[in-house]
Amino acid sequence: MFSYRHAFHAGNHADVLKHTALLCILQHLTAKETPLSVVDTHAGAGLYRLDGDFAQTSNESEEGVLRLFASQPAPRAAAIQTYMAALRHYNPGMADGGKLRIYPGSPVLAQHLLRAQDKLHLFELQPADMRALRGNTEQLQANSRQVQVYHEDGFAGALRLLPPPSRRGLLLCDPSYELKSDYAQVHAFIGAALKKFATGVYVVWYPIIPRPEAHELPRKLKALARQAGKSWLNASVTVKSSAKSGIQLPGEKVKRPGMAASGIFIINPPYPLKGALQSALPELSRALGQDHLAGFKLENGEASSQRP
Repeated sequence: MFSYRHAFHAGNHADVLKHTALLCILQHLTAKETPLSVVDTHAGAGLYRLDGDFAQTSNESEEGVLRLFASQPAPRAAAIQTYMAALRHYNPGMADGGKLRIYPGSPVLAQHLLRAQDKLHLFELQPADMRALRGNTEQLQANSRQVQVYHEDGFAGALRLLPPPSRRGLLLCDPSYELKSDYAQVHAFIGAALKKFATGVYVVWYPIIPRPEAHELPRKLKALARQAGKSWLNASVTVKSSAKSGIQLPGEKVKRPGMAASGIFIINPPYPLKGALQSALPELSRALGQDHLAGFKLENGEASSQRP
């Protein structure tokens, strides 16, 4: 959708959950020498300025990544340590007491861990974000043959890349869900992808909002995984109540509560992921929680098929 710009939401609590899990998965998958293909269906711009106009408009990072960095649990969960170390890599000034100013999105975080033999395929339909994505990946001196950027709809284009030549791959699907049709498209897309590449690792991010389609999506993804005989994992973090609070005075601008929770659904999760999230999710809910409704959920289903 052309109107959606992730720069307004970069570093929010949903990014913290998604990227903590993504890096944990990639760490495991890159431990093997066999080449890995990573596909991001909705890549965005790749890098974001938290002190820029877009991010400052919503200040969602204040309730997300900046809140996490301000917390001081001891010790931190290993998955969160990895996530925070990756962010420090792109903010070298933090070593001297500087602030977190640059937020790397999924494409850049994946690029951070991938090796010379791996491939990264990035789809982005929004014209300005696509141009920024190309510029950001080139600026990071990526091997032009390793990273491919496509100005296409990821739902339509990503299926042609499956299965990858090495038969090892991770696909991240995280549309904006601003269109109701996105929920049905995600379900149909993952179903088609599983038929083409049954052993791939599929990571689907989804918002938890008061909309029937949002509540149905994880249930539908569970059904897909079970029908395919695949293992699955579903993790979510709630940071606050989704209800409006306080009294609105006459003429006062309505302050929307914003997204209070989100989840990630993984099909064929690497075996260390469940344990990593069991340690990380309680810490995330404590660090990011804003009221008594903050919390987390983690559920999984086993399969008889061999894990990737």
